[in-house]
Amino acid sequence: MAEENCNHNCSGCGKTCEKRDMHEKLHDGSSVKKVIGIVSGKGGVGKSLVTSLLAAKIHNDGFRTAILDADITGPSIPTAFGLAQEKAEGGVMTGADGSQQQYLKSVKSSSGIQIMSMNFLLQNETDPVIWRGPVISGAVRQFWTDVVWEDVDFMFVDCPPGTGDVPLTVFQSIPIDGIIVVSSPQQLVRVIVEKAVNMANMMNVPVLGLIENMSYVKCPDCGKEIRVFGDSNIEGIAKDFGLKVLARIPIERHTSVTVDNGEVETLDPEYLEDAVKTVEAMLK
Repeated sequence: MAEENCNHNCSGCGKTCEKRDMHEKLHDGSSVKKVIGIVSGKGGVGKSLVTSLLAAKIHNDGFRTAILDADITGPSIPTAFGLAQEKAEGGVMTGADGSQQQYLKSVKSSSGIQIMSMNFLLQNETDPVIWRGPVISGAVRQFWTDVVWEDVDFMFVDCPPGTGDVPLTVFQSIPIDGIIVVSSPQQLVRVIVEKAVNMANMMNVPVLGLIENMSYVKCPDCGKEIRVFGDSNIEGIAKDFGLKVLARIPIERHTSVTVDNGEVETLDPEYLEDAVKTVEAMLK
């Protein structure tokens, strides 16, 4: 039996109890079919880029997509979608039973992707969020419980790096249907992948596959792939863990400029086709 006064913080608990569903309840006005976490064992590998590209590409295929930006202290999703100046609106909703429930409205991109990010709640986008872990984790939970997510087919959760408070909150509080691990070609890639995969296994969350970012640069003249960071071992690592390589994303000036300009929805990269098919198959 679970302890009566359990605070759901299993990481700091020495007691043995039966596993229980600790997932937080969605807002009464929300509907989300599948949730995919975009994770990595370290920062700077391109989780936000992968999140943005997947959400946009799958939305263009006719599915309703959403992004929950769980990187509370370093959000970059609003910039990629040209929403840096947008603010989230909220209010109070009356339920079917007459009860009052607070809510936040997600901000919609130009194509209709629903997004919630900490930047939408700050007076200025450059205001720092100087909070301790428990407060940050509470904000992530509220993005799931207090935001009205309208008929979402696929929600992508852009997780902060590592295996600390916030990623743990995401895994424990939100019913993740699968994760995609993002890595880069440097030598420490195996450690990055192993940390993320081991955490997912411990939390009983399926790993859909790996995406390697900054994989190569393609010569504009001859088309040769130049491996700036050296030869990658992503295929071998995937084989060791019994996973699929879903995409290898090149370093492209056009992609960088387009994202910086807030126009990520205009991109249609062919290299994400396998990743898109893997995600969309979850609803078939």
